[in-house]
Amino acid sequence: MSKSAIGFFILALLSGILHLATNQATTITLPLIGCAAFSSLFVVALIIGRRIKFDPVLR
Repeated sequence: MSKSAIGFFILALLSGILHLATNQATTITLPLIGCAAFSSLFVVALIIGRRIKFDPVLR
């Protein structure tokens, strides 16, 4: 997993925990929107990370 994917995963996890800790109702808050955005960026970073492969053989 790339560094950016790990960063987005941690940000999504923290914003999701913040939403659950601060809000008891099922309303849409800024941390919940951030969690959705960071989760989608995490998935995109995982997909991009799989496509870019390092070729250790220098020709």
